[in-house]
Amino acid sequence: MTLYPPVEPMLAQAAEALPGPGVLAGGAAYEQKFDGHRAILFTPAMPGGRVVVQTRRGSLVQDRFPDLVAAAERQLPGGLVLDGELLVWDAEAGRLSFEGLQRRAAARGCTAPGLAAGWPAYFVAFDVLQLDGVELLARPYRERRTLLEDLFTDHALAAPWTLCPMTTDPATAREWLESWTDVSGVEGVVAKGMNQPYRPSVRGWTKVRRRDTTEAIIGAITGTLARPQLLVLGRHDPAGRLRAVGRTVPLHPEQARQVGEHLAAPGPGHPWEGVRFASTWGSRDVLDVTLVRPDLVAEVSADRAVDRGGVFRHPLRFQRLRVDVTARDVPGFGAGAVAAAG
Repeated sequence: MTLYPPVEPMLAQAAEALPGPGVLAGGAAYEQKFDGHRAILFTPAMPGGRVVVQTRRGSLVQDRFPDLVAAAERQLPGGLVLDGELLVWDAEAGRLSFEGLQRRAAARGCTAPGLAAGWPAYFVAFDVLQLDGVELLARPYRERRTLLEDLFTDHALAAPWTLCPMTTDPATAREWLESWTDVSGVEGVVAKGMNQPYRPSVRGWTKVRRRDTTEAIIGAITGTLARPQLLVLGRHDPAGRLRAVGRTVPLHPEQARQVGEHLAAPGPGHPWEGVRFASTWGSRDVLDVTLVRPDLVAEVSADRAVDRGGVFRHPLRFQRLRVDVTARDVPGFGAGAVAAAG
């Protein structure tokens, strides 16, 4: 059977620690997790067909990535379906850029080639779902991985194509999690069973993001002062303005009690008066918040997904209050998950 878009991608379940080899079917494979957009790429099985790039949600976006399409037409064989991650390189800044990727993903028509010049696209392939028109979903991961590696070798694939790094050594995977996540664009590790088939829409893999402890100022909450539900956090920019950097996941009852004992209503002139806060990063849904006096510091656990402006893209996890430090000790806006209070 030949695969046609849309294909539901196989998914990963978030976890706090990497599973050991004995937990996964046939042993474990560990892959570096890149901070991009999930994509499935199709090359035409017959002459005259077109290259298709599908998002995780099934949208077709090949018109927004003409540079990647041109490279696929030149370098990839027909009848191929690759699963991987779309990344964008900011040529001026010399780094991977999630913001540039978002701009490219939203590009239309004649603007796409111009954006491609400043933010060229790359595709990190971590699975092959079809090869030479033969569908591979039922094959075990170990076999699909061998076919993927052979594809890169046989066709001498280079940029914009990248083979996702993989290891079967847990120690190497832990090293990746602890050190490679310092590299721009790498945010964690995904664990897969060597004998696993590819199961569309099933959360059969395990993903672990590196998380660091840092501090931020509590500027608003949802819920009540006595029993806050989640915290909206901020940091001061160089001009001294309190800028929102993210929100926490819902607090546990004991955490809510602890924070509620120290919260106070704001005085006049709160820096966030009239500000609306999105419920999640990039969402149009708005939180119903209560402003609080912005002098209480929270220690939080954060992953490495931070936009260029300094806003955390994923919810933060409250660890404890830092009543021993002041707002002046908190890292500045744009510092990311860098702890500074000590």
